[in-house]
Amino acid sequence: MRISDILRVKGDQVVTVRPEVSIERLLAVLAEHGIGAAVVSRDGSVVDGIVSERDVVRALAARGAAVLTEPVSAIATAQVRTVEPEAQLEDVERLMTERRFRHVPVVVDGVLRGVVSIGDVVKNRIGELEDERSNLAGYITGERV
Repeated sequence: MRISDILRVKGDQVVTVRPEVSIERLLAVLAEHGIGAAVVSRDGSVVDGIVSERDVVRALAARGAAVLTEPVSAIATAQVRTVEPEAQLEDVERLMTERRFRHVPVVVDGVLRGVVSIGDVVKNRIGELEDERSNLAGYITGERV
C-alpha cells in the first residue's frame, strides 16, 4: 500500500499556520480542527516546518505560559521529514516509529499535498486486520472461497 492510498481515503486537506502566528492562536487552530499538529507554511504550499501539541507542552514546561505569545516559529521543527505519495506505507510506518514522528507531510515537487498521521496509519492497519479476520473466518466456515 502507498501513501496515496491513505490520502485517497482521508483526503488531502492540510491545516497550515504562518510562522508568525502566536502559539496561543495555534492552539485554537488545533482545537478547531481536532488535530494534533499543523504544517508551518508562509504560503500554504511550501513546508517551512511542523508544530505539534507536544512542541507546545515542551515549550510550556521549559519557559512557562509566556510562551503562548511567542510565534510558532519559536517552537516549530524546521527540519521536516516529508514523503511522496508513492512512498510505501511500511516505509512511512518505520520512519514514524524510528524517528518518533506522529505526522508526516506529503510533498510533490516541493508542494504540500497532504499529511499522514499515526492515526491514519493505525486506522488503515485495523481495517487490514479486520478484512483478514473476516476472510479467514469465511474460509474456515466455507462461506468464502
